[in-house]
Amino acid sequence: MKQPEITCVQQVAAQLGETPLWCTRTNSLWWIDIEQPRLWQLDPETGEARSWAQGGTYLGSLAFTRSGARLLARDLDLVTLDTDTGVETHFATTPEERHPATRLNDGRVDRHGRLWIGTMDNGLREGLGHLYRVDPDGRMTAFYDDVIVSNGIAFDPDGRHMYFTDTRRHVTWKVTLDAAGEVPVAREILADYSATGERPDGACVDADGCLWQAFFAGGKVVRYAPDGRIDREIALPTSNPTCLCFGGPDLRTLYVTTAFKFLSEAQLAEQPLAGSVFAIEGVGQGVPEHLFDI
Repeated sequence: MKQPEITCVQQVAAQLGETPLWCTRTNSLWWIDIEQPRLWQLDPETGEARSWAQGGTYLGSLAFTRSGARLLARDLDLVTLDTDTGVETHFATTPEERHPATRLNDGRVDRHGRLWIGTMDNGLREGLGHLYRVDPDGRMTAFYDDVIVSNGIAFDPDGRHMYFTDTRRHVTWKVTLDAAGEVPVAREILADYSATGERPDGACVDADGCLWQAFFAGGKVVRYAPDGRIDREIALPTSNPTCLCFGGPDLRTLYVTTAFKFLSEAQLAEQPLAGSVFAIEGVGQGVPEHLFDI
């Protein structure tokens, strides 16, 4: 299949760019830099970008809410931020974790307005993390343990299946939820890269129910058909794509965040756009992000 056109839409040196989400209210792309903690907003039409520096050590992920505030995972806390006023409000603190050994990482809101988010080992070696369901009343319920780096949370269009990745175990699972969408009842391996050491990272699902996933240190994004076959692979101009989402007025532009983390000086010289945000046209159509119900 022909390689699509790839455009750098925001040239920026993100140490660990992540969690791109398209906001239909503002018609703009939102994303974060985890290790230089900052929330970004990009208007792709004008190229105008705004950002908000964040406290804490890590900004793990981002979600939209019904109120319009941004729900941010900072270290082991969830906080809301009103980007118009700058007002921050503490929402919840993750239980059962070993600070500073762990932190919150990738997350996504389901069709019922609940956030699913994982924790990870900051040392990238031990199974210290969990997967959590966060309810709108602030309760956090843990599922699965022995997670090293939680990642790639996404839901298929019918909401009955969730995708979940442990990047440092090199495995992506397809998780079946109960009828209420509250509890995982089964888990099967969608893709296992433990033999090759490839690192599946952030993910999203398109309108056809296909899973798109970025491969950190792999320089590519791939699409899995619902049956698990890889039917599309797109090379990126930098080694470390981290996550992706569909955006634009018709949700037909695939946006990809990247990172310069772990690249040597020689690699950075060869990849001057490492850490930037890219756009890929003509590869599919996405679905709107669900809103956390607060």
